[in-house]
Amino acid sequence: MSSFFVMSLLFGLIFGQTASLCAPSEYTIHVEKRECAYCLAINTTICAGFCMTRDSNGKKLLLKSALSQNVCTYKEMLYRTALIPGCPHHTIPYYSYPVAVSCKCGKCNTDYSDCVRERVRTNYCTKPQKLCNL
Repeated sequence: MSSFFVMSLLFGLIFGQTASLCAPSEYTIHVEKRECAYCLAINTTICAGFCMTRDSNGKKLLLKSALSQNVCTYKEMLYRTALIPGCPHHTIPYYSYPVAVSCKCGKCNTDYSDCVRERVRTNYCTKPQKLCNL
């Protein structure tokens, strides 16, 4: 192997994460319950952006740990609770949602992240909308 290839490979492995653009990003969640009169639009933050990944074409030359497919995921998050307006007394009118405080590039944890991109998004209201800015 040429020394240029080895140096390029080492540089990419060591400094690859610095080129990642993974950060908290503003996002609006639309929440509604069948029993309630309104849809609630909640402004929050999610983790979004680009993470460096390594192509597995060179898998025979590299260790398995160097062949990661990283995603932009939560490093630190907290949960907030919002009140959905217009709910009858027999309905629980609260909705808890995550707020990204900081993000990182890493393996996707299905305990708190959706690791599969859905083809159809249904993030909209079918009822009159109220805005929740927390």
